[in-house]
Amino acid sequence: MIGAKIVIVKFHYHFEEYFYTIGLNQNQILFMSTLSGISSGKRLVSLDFFRGATVAAMILVNNPGSWSHIYGPLKHAAWHGWTPTDLIFPFFLFIVGVSIVLAFTKARAKGADDKDLLNKTLIRAAKIFGLGLALSAFPYLTFIPDFGLHQNLIDIRIPGVLQRIAICYAIGAVLFLYTKPKTQMVTLGSLLVGYWLLMTFIPVPGHGAGAIDTSDGNLAAYIDQIILGSHMWKANWDPEGFLSTLPAIGSTLIGIWTGRMLMSKQDSESSRTLQFFVWGFILIILGYAWSWIFPINKNIWTSSYTLFTGGQAMCIFGLSYWFIDVKEKQKFTDWGVAFGLNAITVFFMSGIIGRLLYIITFNYRGETFTVKSWIYEIVLNSIASPINASLIYAIIWIILFYFLATWMKRKDIIIKV
Repeated sequence: MIGAKIVIVKFHYHFEEYFYTIGLNQNQILFMSTLSGISSGKRLVSLDFFRGATVAAMILVNNPGSWSHIYGPLKHAAWHGWTPTDLIFPFFLFIVGVSIVLAFTKARAKGADDKDLLNKTLIRAAKIFGLGLALSAFPYLTFIPDFGLHQNLIDIRIPGVLQRIAICYAIGAVLFLYTKPKTQMVTLGSLLVGYWLLMTFIPVPGHGAGAIDTSDGNLAAYIDQIILGSHMWKANWDPEGFLSTLPAIGSTLIGIWTGRMLMSKQDSESSRTLQFFVWGFILIILGYAWSWIFPINKNIWTSSYTLFTGGQAMCIFGLSYWFIDVKEKQKFTDWGVAFGLNAITVFFMSGIIGRLLYIITFNYRGETFTVKSWIYEIVLNSIASPINASLIYAIIWIILFYFLATWMKRKDIIIKV
């Protein structure tokens, strides 16, 4: 054993000595090993953690005990403006972009053909889109008072969270595979500026041009009404609609840009992390400045919102990357990684089970309750105020899905859509 250790030490010494002779320092050697690890299949723990934390936040804000009793930061902004909740979806699209770079870099290093990667990407995007439709249409059938198709299936909402993720993933992947970084940046700028010009200067019948202060008078809502008809979240508009997906693609492109910075040959881990913060702050400032004429708004995914949230995502990813992967401070990251490894699965199941708790009813003390209303009104309201009971209900969801995600991680179960 002693002899083996001496051999390893000598090898490590000569390995570093060789790279020092060609002008590389220890930080550059560390970087090369990082790239080698990613290319050979090693997961970036910070990205899994960031993805998992984002999905956990999605579950938290999507499952209150009562929609009438929610703390302000856990609500979406009514229209213009933002809350912490409004950061969740663009963060996920940003993560999709970073993941595209890492996954395709790894696949190419193993000899994968770009055409094969494209085919697999389009198939996966179709599956994710299909899951989104399945979630929108659930529970599909009715049994009371008569057996038949559920209204959710008849008037199925075509747009949705998973549907937008699928579209942004597919387009982001195509751009990464078949265009140069400069083209990707030009595309990002064109999408954001073009969307701003369309929303500001194209008149909408009955409302005129630039009517973005209402949900149904803007161009995005008008186009959705023409294309989607009744298959929307609301009667006259949808927050994941057709036109507003264009700037959402920009959120994914910011993630791709970040992924390219991560995989580029910089002098050190420190300089790479610094770039995340510098560019992140620049995007935040640009987004805020743009909001003076094109307000930050998640519902129509304004260009200012794309830059503002993309900059925050870049900074938070940089922070996670520095502490978790560079400094290897991973002691309290297992919960996030567990959620992150099966993010789509956990999100989909939380939606299905959440719907079931709305549907299943029973009588209790002469009154009819759904499972959810009984847990919230009878159990939780007896121990906390309405708003705290609503929060406790959401936290219970996080805990239950944490147990599921952790079990899947321990069993090495990763469901790839």
